[in-house]
Amino acid sequence: MMAMNENHSKICIIGAGVSGIAAAKQLSHHNPIVFEATDSIGGVWSHCSYNSTKLQSNRRGYEFTDFHWPQRDNPEFPTHLQILSYLHSYAQHFDLIKNIRFNSKVVEINFIGHQPSSTMLPGHPVWRVAVKATHSDTIQWYEFELVVVCIGKYGDIAEIPEYPSKKGHEVFKGKVLHTLDYCKLDHEAATQLLKGNKVVIVGSKKSALDLAMESAQANQGPNGQPCTMLVRSSHWTVPHYWVWGLPLSLFYSTRSSQFIHERPGQGLLKTLLCLMLSPLRRGVSKFIESYILWKLPLEKYGLKPEHSFEEDYASCQMAIMPENFFSEVEKGKIVFKKVSKWWFWNGGIEFEDNSKLEADVVVLATGFDGKKKLKAIMPEPFGSLLEYPTGIMPLYRGTIHPLIPNMAFVGYVESLSNLHSSELRSVWLAGLVDEKFKLPSVESMLSQTLKEIEVMKRSTRFYKRHCISTYSINHGDEICKDLGWSSWRKKTWISEAFGAYSSEDFEKED
Repeated sequence: MMAMNENHSKICIIGAGVSGIAAAKQLSHHNPIVFEATDSIGGVWSHCSYNSTKLQSNRRGYEFTDFHWPQRDNPEFPTHLQILSYLHSYAQHFDLIKNIRFNSKVVEINFIGHQPSSTMLPGHPVWRVAVKATHSDTIQWYEFELVVVCIGKYGDIAEIPEYPSKKGHEVFKGKVLHTLDYCKLDHEAATQLLKGNKVVIVGSKKSALDLAMESAQANQGPNGQPCTMLVRSSHWTVPHYWVWGLPLSLFYSTRSSQFIHERPGQGLLKTLLCLMLSPLRRGVSKFIESYILWKLPLEKYGLKPEHSFEEDYASCQMAIMPENFFSEVEKGKIVFKKVSKWWFWNGGIEFEDNSKLEADVVVLATGFDGKKKLKAIMPEPFGSLLEYPTGIMPLYRGTIHPLIPNMAFVGYVESLSNLHSSELRSVWLAGLVDEKFKLPSVESMLSQTLKEIEVMKRSTRFYKRHCISTYSINHGDEICKDLGWSSWRKKTWISEAFGAYSSEDFEKED
């Protein structure tokens, strides 16, 4: 069944995760409708977190500019439940819940605009949005002038490896699940799944590391079984945010440290300077790597990455190693196997050298297909434009696709703190909607996005993650300039040059 719904809002926000509630807050004076497919806010923190999942930073590094954490100076990293509590408090404090329609999944978007517009709210509908309620066959259609997409790149759709014919999970007699399925288990069910079983985890990034720790903890004692991690390529992890007694932020999160890194649209003089300073950049990376290799036995277990630390930082893949991880490795509760190709046999995993590994449970920590869930709702030709022409989405100011009218994307460009990035871009989007500034031409916006992508390509082989961590301050400068704010956010030139930038530096200016 289909029905047309009368709505009085001009703006639709899809998703009530961190990005969605950030956008809802900044656009609240326009009374937007937020469609959330589940029964709660929080996105991946609500639906894709393990029982042991924690934030990768302290509270101050992950908070909204106008809503501080309780006990914000507590040095411990908050759990996912504490993060959810903080997000709920934020939504309640700013009365955002009234705008959210839970259990309402957007299943289709159609373009109904009939003429180009220079404003985000042109005075007539541009998009028709189909929404299906949970446990209902009825599809409600709504019309909006602006659609803000905040469904993110993670969660919802699992990235599943491809296997040779007749060597997929269907031949395996044990249990196969993705981390997306594992996240849905409570503590008791997760322990029951792992305890006493030979567990194989496919992957070696943060979610795989956390899962390996949970498996090791469930298998303590003489009858416990080891967990095997299949590692295709290693990535740098850090034990904490200090390097040889110095804060890690000193090397990447200050204006002076980012000065030695390339940034989009820089002039010839700056380009030559970056070239001259390239030995210094490599030296900083080697300095950090030396500490990590001294602190963690990566070489002993064949886990030293082949690429530099800077490449992982430039692609937002740096992760904190779980506490006591290598203690469990030393006890034999976690083992590693380097692989390139593998498939299933009825008793476990088989490798290209014909060796076999017995398993009872195989967990795929292989990531998510964020592009697929985005393309599932986008109409053509816009769906084909999402990755044109470089393979990643060209987003001006990390928010606007120059070729898709009256639509914004929040939460698709990564940085060291995705909450801060989402809030700052939501503030920028609200300024654009309120016509505090105008967008440049489509050609200028495309040119800028292509320059950013070229910088990412030269910074890291993992550029398709779309991370701006090595030039995030310059990105913030550009947003501040658009909004008419001062780009230098610190109180003194010393702190401006050597102080680490964070969300606290971007409180709104009147």
